[in-house]
Amino acid sequence: MTTPVAPSAHTAAPVAAKRMTGIGRVLVIVYAVMALGATGRSFVQIVERFDHAPLAFSLSAASALVYILATLALIFSRREAWYRIAWVAIVFELVGVLAIGTVSLVVPELFPEATVWSGFGIGYVFIPLVLPFLGLWWLFTHRTRVAAKTGSAE
Repeated sequence: MTTPVAPSAHTAAPVAAKRMTGIGRVLVIVYAVMALGATGRSFVQIVERFDHAPLAFSLSAASALVYILATLALIFSRREAWYRIAWVAIVFELVGVLAIGTVSLVVPELFPEATVWSGFGIGYVFIPLVLPFLGLWWLFTHRTRVAAKTGSAE
């Protein structure tokens, strides 16, 4: 017969319920699909015709890196460091979509070819515009214990 052992200072505190369920999983899948799409798009654009629109194609590559980072950060967001990285990546994504979307409409000659974020993501059915808002909402509603304590102390 085995007696249950009480948690000690050396064992990790149990994490609240499993974090990646429902909308969290869907969000990670959408971010992963965007990462693959943006990576593929930027790779083809850069390899085939980089001289035609270097700014646009470089921005597509940058968006791919942001989507990759956001995907990984959301997957590992139980850990405080990854949770913070997710916030930074998704806020950067939102600013990028809004800035590049605006500039691409106001000064279209800077974008002779579309990027992932040009026209606020029109080539991707505006998913790049909606996704960061959903990501930030999910992060806010699924704060880590440390972040929750820090937020309530301020």
